[in-house]
Amino acid sequence: MIRLVAFDLDGTLIDSRRDLADAANALIVERGGTPLPVDDIAAMVGEGAALLVRRALRAAHIERADLDAALARFLALYRERLLVHTRLYDGTREMLDALRALAPLAILTNKPQDPTERILDGLGIAPYFTHVVGGDTPYGRKPDPAGLLFLMSAAAATAPQTLMVGDSAIDLRTARAAGVRCCLVRYGFGFGSAAGELTGNELIADSPAELAAALLDSRN
Repeated sequence: MIRLVAFDLDGTLIDSRRDLADAANALIVERGGTPLPVDDIAAMVGEGAALLVRRALRAAHIERADLDAALARFLALYRERLLVHTRLYDGTREMLDALRALAPLAILTNKPQDPTERILDGLGIAPYFTHVVGGDTPYGRKPDPAGLLFLMSAAAATAPQTLMVGDSAIDLRTARAAGVRCCLVRYGFGFGSAAGELTGNELIADSPAELAAALLDSRN
């Protein structure tokens, strides 16, 4: 029996590549650099905004930057464009409709809490989730399992009753650190980072509909 499904956000429920890339490129241009391709920046996503900024500036050959100031500026630029291009992956809302009858749903993301909540509200999916844990909360960032362990405690879910759904190696490592099963979505922009760490024990979904069907079938 599944008592908790914890979802990553970027690359799992939402396609946010363009807005993240536009914010990072705006920062790069402000500091005299040349914009990077969207897919290059998308490959840097997953371990928190600070690391995304550091990677983007380094890739743009902006070596001597005040990283604290750059992070603050990036977050300001990103807040201006959170929902310009960001969309749910096709079938995500229907998947959430199906799964919330199965178990409590939660969000565990390395995106800061405020933009996370604004995106969930703006896309109309906030009511699906009992808890939302961002990367700037006291639980730290994935792959630290503290946030997932908190969600498990709140749902009174044991490790065998918990599923972590994500798109990247960070999500896979988080699930393993907490001793829970992981489902990776192949359509997410972080999936390539997990390819070398798969053992064959993971669930792999090619679409939100396939994820929902697999979990609903697991009850039988």
